[in-house]
Amino acid sequence: MANKPGPETTDGPPGAAPQEQTRPLIGWGSYSESRRIGEILRKETVGGMMLVAAAAIAIIWANTPAADAYFALRDFHFAVGPESWHLDLSLGHWASDGLLAIFFFLVGLELKKEIVAGDLRTPSKAMVPVMAAVGGVVIPAGIYALINMGSPTALHGWAIPTATDIAFAVAVLAIIGSHLPSPLRIFLLTLAVVDDLIAILIIAVFYTDEINFLPLALFVLPVLVYAVLTQKFRHFFGTRHWAPWVILLPLGLVAWAFLHASGIHATIAGVVLGFVVPVIISKEGQAKGAKHGLAEDLEHHLRPLSSGVAVPIFAFFSAGVAIGGAEGFASALTDPVTIGVVAGLVLGKPIGILLTTWCMAKFTRAQLDASIRWIDLFGVGLLAGIGFTVSLLVAELSFGIESEHNDHAKVAILSASILAALLAAAILGVRNRHYKRIEEEASVDANADGIPDVYEDDSNKR
Repeated sequence: MANKPGPETTDGPPGAAPQEQTRPLIGWGSYSESRRIGEILRKETVGGMMLVAAAAIAIIWANTPAADAYFALRDFHFAVGPESWHLDLSLGHWASDGLLAIFFFLVGLELKKEIVAGDLRTPSKAMVPVMAAVGGVVIPAGIYALINMGSPTALHGWAIPTATDIAFAVAVLAIIGSHLPSPLRIFLLTLAVVDDLIAILIIAVFYTDEINFLPLALFVLPVLVYAVLTQKFRHFFGTRHWAPWVILLPLGLVAWAFLHASGIHATIAGVVLGFVVPVIISKEGQAKGAKHGLAEDLEHHLRPLSSGVAVPIFAFFSAGVAIGGAEGFASALTDPVTIGVVAGLVLGKPIGILLTTWCMAKFTRAQLDASIRWIDLFGVGLLAGIGFTVSLLVAELSFGIESEHNDHAKVAILSASILAALLAAAILGVRNRHYKRIEEEASVDANADGIPDVYEDDSNKR
């Protein structure tokens, strides 16, 4: 009961007239929402560890005498489908364009659930994490651009430090934040989901050189069929575990291939398909006692494939960079690209998130939840600076896989993500112990109703 929310009214100084009710800056959400967030955090822990392990193996292999074997494996090409569909790709590109679409499909599902049944369905609750995510994109991009204004080529990487790795961030939070207030966790997940949406839009708009409109128009057809089937037969696909693999997966592959042929990055297909999956339980499902909508059922089945296979394989093929020993690492650190990425992720992310949230508190009627302190939000801002998966993808799209800038950007992303994770763990670890002590004290001082005295509505103590 230590995470019981404080009241939403502000009484002001002792003796002053009560102020009108204001909405909390970060709301507590429903019990089911908090429970779902907890389940996601538990699932992502193992996936985050596998992600780190895959990246570590790639970096080590790429800097051993056997490095040529790693790069030969990454660059090995094979074709699937007609040549006009541009499906003669290397293993590295199959991982970034193909396997990563599974990860983005889950992002689409998460976005849909947040908009339909989560915190994003309420504008007053959605506005704060949405604006914080925007601030966490604009400030890092601005810092990178200022550092790299002298080089038009380097400036192409302005979007690299804008992304947050949702899997990595929530994995770190799950490991070190078992006693942190639930609103803080909900805030991080909502912010990371919106951040991913912004990154997807950036990829679609700024990293698409040429669009072939015929495949793009054909892409709409399997998406429409997919949407109709999942809407009309949601209980069928939710209860027959074979049905999504046999019916929906082929449709998804066709949609992916058409979008890839159009010139738009094919991972966007995953987001679109995830976004058309229904969240609400059908009448048939309600009559039969179903507890989850199709979106949650598909997420339950696909998350292990994403976090345990797709994302680690992508990290393995994307993170490998020949650093060139201490001299090469020192050279990378002096590159403005490296400096811009590190500064954007480690400094820009927390500054952008904290500054935007402060502006919401200062210039709107929103109010920070009584259980959360600004130092907690600073720790979450640092967690958002873990820009691993999507940042690596944007780096490849910015510079090309053979570019020296790309290698330096990878060094920067890995270094910044590790640094942000360590700093966040240090701050949130201390805060976690603080909240643990509050729980222990509250369990001793709990009143007859089981509610800790520390959260009783005593305006003269606030």
